[in-house]
Amino acid sequence: MLAVTGPLVGVSFIGAVRTYAEASGLGGANPGGGQAFSPLVGIWAPTFSAYEVAAVFLLPFVAIRLVGGDRQSGAQKLELQQPITPFVRITTKALVLFGGWLIACLAAAVAVGLWIGYGGSTYSREILTVLSGHLLNAGFTIAFAAAAASITEHPSTAAILTFAFTVGTWVITFIAAVSGGLWEQIAAYTPSTMVAGFQHGLISLNVVLISIVLILTGFAFATIWVRLGVAFRRRTLESAGLAGIAALLILVCTSVHASWDVSENRQNSFPEDDEELLSHIQPPLKIEVHLAPEDPRRADLERRALSKLRRVLPDVQVQYISATSIGLFEQANEHYGEVWYDLGGRRTMNRLTTEEGVLETIFGLAGVKEPDENDTPIFTGHPLAVPPKGAALVFYLLWPLGMVAAATLILRRDI
Repeated sequence: MLAVTGPLVGVSFIGAVRTYAEASGLGGANPGGGQAFSPLVGIWAPTFSAYEVAAVFLLPFVAIRLVGGDRQSGAQKLELQQPITPFVRITTKALVLFGGWLIACLAAAVAVGLWIGYGGSTYSREILTVLSGHLLNAGFTIAFAAAAASITEHPSTAAILTFAFTVGTWVITFIAAVSGGLWEQIAAYTPSTMVAGFQHGLISLNVVLISIVLILTGFAFATIWVRLGVAFRRRTLESAGLAGIAALLILVCTSVHASWDVSENRQNSFPEDDEELLSHIQPPLKIEVHLAPEDPRRADLERRALSKLRRVLPDVQVQYISATSIGLFEQANEHYGEVWYDLGGRRTMNRLTTEEGVLETIFGLAGVKEPDENDTPIFTGHPLAVPPKGAALVFYLLWPLGMVAAATLILRRDI
């Protein structure tokens, strides 16, 4: 896993740096500007995405091998004879797996070092936030793989269950994109969506709490089922009780709305002056959107305005209305594309899906004057037209050779 992780990170990092450099004017291209030069979106999100791939296709098998391999080799029977509680056994294995994952994260540290060496700008809070999201994702993967390995009789069965669960979360995300509604709310807590939020510099407390609950639940399931000497009926009842407690805790966590935008360019937030005005709006705000789930305007409205609005006004009610999922045959309806706003009984409509259009409509209903745009600082970005020199040598050659050398030394020591 460690040998493969380096090249994975290298592919992502080299591609991101090349794209960033071309956007900055490398090779005679016309340079862009502004938010296009945010290292968070341009460098760290694509670079760390390699760990999302590793967490899906590499880490589960390592975790299953460590937890479930003892049952196949007979070592688990010897462990059961020792005065070690199941909780300590599972916790120890989890810590070892987390330690291995932290070693794998050194490849990202190498990428950060190379970027600084190129003269690139870094914002520590962004990097730590992206790293935290992938650590939570790895913890979730380890916990589920440990539970699957403890419940099933064979590691291959555990691997199938783990991969099936991962595919299931992808299916939920796909259905949410097509159908919206309840599926969209459920998809907000899938691993891929959770990681995407962190990669954009957004920390949502409810997502963090739910992730921790799921991780602890997975390890608790593993602790219950690793006790081979306990009756199957008792372990089943304990698992059912644990699932009920976890569901209750998750339900409670969904009501937590605190969040933090740690991105340097505040890409997840409205300007501070606008947020100050919005926070003083008292009447309940209701928004009715007549757009289909697959209509690009709906995604634009959600990403640019409504997601930011929910951070300032958690009680805002947004209702999407459409007769079809694609909206292609609803264009003839004169009301399709309308966005209705209701603030304390006062209603108005417009068809704008931009941040400015939404704020202008809400401020108009509230009867407040919009802040002066000149008072809002503009993020100018950090362009860098430098190719990824030396990165291929480090990630494609030196990193794998280093891992092979380390493995050889460890094996010789054990012998």
